[in-house]
This record gives sequence, C-alpha cells and structure tokens, in this order.
Amino acid sequence: MFSLLRLVVVASSALLAGGVPVPVPAPAAPMLFTRDTFNASLPNVTIFATGGTIAGSAGSSSQVTGYKAGALGVDVLIEAVPAITNVSNVKGVQFSNIGSQAMNSSLLVDLSQQIQVAVDNPYVSGVVVTHGTDTLEETAFFLELTVRTEKPIVVVGAMRPATAISADGPMNLLEAVTLAASPKGRGRGVMVVLNDRIGSAYYTTKSNANSLDTFKSYEQGFLGTFEDVLPFFFYPPATPVGRPYFDLVKNDPVDGMPQVDVLYGYQELNAALIPAAVESGAKGLVLAGSGAGSWTDDGNAAVQKAIRENHTAIVYSRRPMDGFVAQAPIEDGVEWGIGGGFLNPQKARILLQLAINADYSVAQMRSIFEHN
Repeated sequence: MFSLLRLVVVASSALLAGGVPVPVPAPAAPMLFTRDTFNASLPNVTIFATGGTIAGSAGSSSQVTGYKAGALGVDVLIEAVPAITNVSNVKGVQFSNIGSQAMNSSLLVDLSQQIQVAVDNPYVSGVVVTHGTDTLEETAFFLELTVRTEKPIVVVGAMRPATAISADGPMNLLEAVTLAASPKGRGRGVMVVLNDRIGSAYYTTKSNANSLDTFKSYEQGFLGTFEDVLPFFFYPPATPVGRPYFDLVKNDPVDGMPQVDVLYGYQELNAALIPAAVESGAKGLVLAGSGAGSWTDDGNAAVQKAIRENHTAIVYSRRPMDGFVAQAPIEDGVEWGIGGGFLNPQKARILLQLAINADYSVAQMRSIFEHN
C-alpha cells in the first residue's frame, strides 16, 4: 500500500523531472484504519461503541451487578482483544458511552445515519455496534429497519462487566468482528451476537435478566453459531418476511422520533392511562395485552375514544414472551387498532414510531404489522 507521503514524493518527482505528470495510484484503503498493525490483506471493520456492560467496570472481579456501565472507551475494548488484528483492521468510533437504558430516538437516528455512511464506503466490509444488553434488541431492530446494505452489521454486548472473572465481552467482541469481516455474513440483515450464537435482529430478544445465554428467538431460532470463533450458519442468507425499510434521509426526524408509549395489560387495568398518555404527547400506543393481545372492556373503550378523537395509532401486542397478535376487530365502523403480529411490545414501538414518522396511513401500518 502506498503511504500518503510516498504518493506526494512520487508525484513531485515526476513534475521536477519535467515530464508529464503520471497518474498516481490511489491508496488500497482509506486512511481511516490507522492502527500500527494495519494489514492491507485483511478486511476493514468499523466498531461503533455506545457503552453498556461490555464496557463496564466494577469494584471487584466477582461483582457482576451494580457496576458502572460504559466506563471504558472503545480503544480499551479493542486493545483487550489483540486477536482482532488477526481477522480485521478495525476503526473504533466512540459514538456514546452510556447504559443502554439511556439510549433515545435522537441517538438512534444519528447512529443509523453514521452506520449508513460507513457501510456505503467501499473499503468497509462490515460494522460492529457494542451496546448495553438492556435495550440492545431495540437498537438492533431500529438499525434493521433503517440501514440499507448487504454488508454485515453485528450488534454485540456482554452480560458481565469487563472487570469480572470470565467476562464474556472479549470473546463476544472477537466473534462479532469476525462475523462482520466475513463474506458469510452478507445479505442476512442486522445480527445479534452473544454467547456463541448468531440471531436475527428482527426477532431476537433478551429472555433473562442475568444469564449469559439470554438472547434468543424461541419460535424463529438462531441463524447460526460459532465454532473456534468462526461463524457457521444453518441456512442460506435470508431476511425476515415483510421486513420494511424506512429512509431516514427522506423522512428526517429533525426533532426526534414521534412519541410512542407502551402500556402493560393486567387485571383491573387502569383505563385512564390511555388518555393520560395521549395528553402527554403520545402519537401512538402499543398495548402489551395479556394472552394474544386481550385488553379490558374499559381499556378498549378508551382505545376507541383515542382513535376517534385524536387519531392515535394503536397497536395491540402481547405480554407473553412469544406469540402472534392478529388484526384487532372493527365494530360499528371503528377500527380498534392494529394487530402487532409476531413483534413484542418494544419492537412494535420502534416500528410504529418509524411508520408514524413516515406518515403511513392506517392501511399501510396494517400491512407492515399484520403481513403474516
């Protein structure tokens, strides 16, 4: 690879010799990956670090709760896994350094747009996002719907802080970078990597608050696994049926995404929560109903009123881990809402935000939620 200094010397020598300037070869890769270990024969991966447990620090090596999330920078994470330099040239971008509960829609939009720029660069083979696990699935789902590329985007986290005995972050990060650098990862959408498993961002969810083996999609299964840090897929490249795409450049949410709230269903539900959410600015509501989306009679009456008077977009989802919520009924000419399909409440919220931001009609919203 030509260094920038060498290019200048070659061009200057040609001019001083009085000859016709000759074309100067372009660098084999952009001057982004500036680490001393740069290897022109390896793929280039950009790591966007957002914080979370994978960058967490605790007071002792046995402490795995009550630690400070996002205490370490991206360079520390990379340098802690020297084997990364054997599989890829990496560029670390410190996008944020927060616990994932602090992630918000303005940050998501910015992250999505920065990742789109990265994957549009022909020298970049893939992208890794390090993230706290509490809301990792929401960020991964948002990126799945807003970044258009065939290149692998891998979202990775950890369940133990970096200072813990047997911290899982270093291996997870190595596997994520290996996958992002691999041609096998192309055409599979955004992927979630933890605990030697590869999951689709569309369906993968956090199933346990504490265990390492927490990210799963029980009905849809895993896309693949790792053996000796190498990715093995069970199926050829595919993306979820009916997955929509939202162009954030065309529909740029300047003031952040529309407010969408999630309300949880339970016995003796307080139906006053529905108008309270609308009055506080909610443009849409996702109802985490019991069973397959069931809601109380008083709650449904409040839903009808919100739809009639405020044109609030309502999606019925479910509080169980898995399941399908069919189309909500239409009575007396009033649509009670939209069935959330296979999406859990937190992912239904992301999709509804994007649909409202794109000015989708109710019929269009139905088509993306109830396509199954």
